Amino acid sequence: MAYRLPAEWEKHSATILCWPSNKSDWPGKFIPVYWAYTEIIRKLAESEPVILIVKDKKQKEFAAKLLAKCYIDMNLIKFHIFETDRNWMRDSCPAFVKDSKTKELIAIDFHFDAWSKYSNFKKDEKLPKFMGKKLDIPIVDAVHNNYKVVLEGGAIDVNGKGTLITTEECLLDQIQQVRNPGFSKDDYLLLFNKYLGINNIIWLAAGIAGDDTHGHIDDIARFVNENTILACREKNHKEDNYSILEENFERLQSSVLPNGGKPEVVSIPMPAPLFYDGLRLPASYANFYIANSLVLVPTFNDENDRIALGIIAEQFPKRKVYGIHAVDLVWGLGTLHCLSSELPD
Repeated sequence: MAYRLPAEWEKHSATILCWPSNKSDWPGKFIPVYWAYTEIIRKLAESEPVILIVKDKKQKEFAAKLLAKCYIDMNLIKFHIFETDRNWMRDSCPAFVKDSKTKELIAIDFHFDAWSKYSNFKKDEKLPKFMGKKLDIPIVDAVHNNYKVVLEGGAIDVNGKGTLITTEECLLDQIQQVRNPGFSKDDYLLLFNKYLGINNIIWLAAGIAGDDTHGHIDDIARFVNENTILACREKNHKEDNYSILEENFERLQSSVLPNGGKPEVVSIPMPAPLFYDGLRLPASYANFYIANSLVLVPTFNDENDRIALGIIAEQFPKRKVYGIHAVDLVWGLGTLHCLSSELPD
C-alpha cells in the first residue's frame, strides 16, 4: 500500500469549498444559498482556513463582500480562481492521500463524470489537476486495467485504518449510472488498496430515496472513529427508506474490521420526507462534515434535528457541534458533506 487516505477527523490544513455559481442546481432558491454558504464558512473559520474556489475576479469580490458582512476573518480565506460546472467539491476534488513512507501529500485524480448522469462536467473533471498544481502537490491518475477509474468522494467513507464503506448500488450497478463497466468487488479492492490504502471493504446495499447520485454512502452511514459507524434508520415502516436502511444496518452489524472485531454501529434518525416542487430530496443527517474543532450537521426544521445533533455530539465530545439550516441547500440534492472537501495537514 503506497498511499493512505486519512479519516475525515484527522487534522486538516484547510477545507475546500466552491462559491455557488450554477443556478440550475438550486432553481428558484439560488439567492438563499449564498447566505447558507456564508454561514458554513463563518463556522469553519472558527476551526481552520477555507480554500474558496471562485469562477472569476467579479465573483471573488462578491463573495468577499458577503463574508465581510458577517465579520469573517478574511485572512483565513484563500481564493483560487477556477471556473467549475458545479459546486460539489466532495465529488470533483481529488482524493488527498498520504505517501505511506514519506507522509507526503498526494492528489489522486479519479475521473469525474457527473455521477455518470449529467453532461456538464468538462470543467469539473479538470479540477484535480488544477488543485494539485495550485497546492504544489504531486498528482497521480487512478488507473485500473488501463481504465481511468470513475469515483466520487461521496461514494466512499473510510476510518483511516484500512476499512472503507460504500454501496453496491453506486459502484456495482451495470444498468443505471454505470461508473466503471464490468468492475467487480475484487477490482475495487485492488484499486482501493493501491490508491487509498484499503484492505477491507464493507459493502452496503443502496442509498436513500431522492439521491440522484445512485447510492452515495455519505447520506446513509459514516465512520466517526476507527471502530464506530453512525448509520441512518427509518422508524416508519411505510416510508420508502425503511427497508433499505434496515438492510444496510444489518450488513453493518455483521461486518468485520481488519482486527477481527465488529464495528460499533450507532443509529441516527432520518428527518421526515422532504419534498419541493414535486421532487423528493435526499435530506439526511449523515451528510455532516467533520472539521478540526467542530462538526457541521445539516438540519431540516424537523423534530429529529435535536435528536440527531445530540447523537453526533456524543460521538465528538472534543468538538463543537453546530446545526446548519439545510432546507435550501438540499434543493441542490446535497448538503454539507457533498459541498466540502478536506485538505489533510
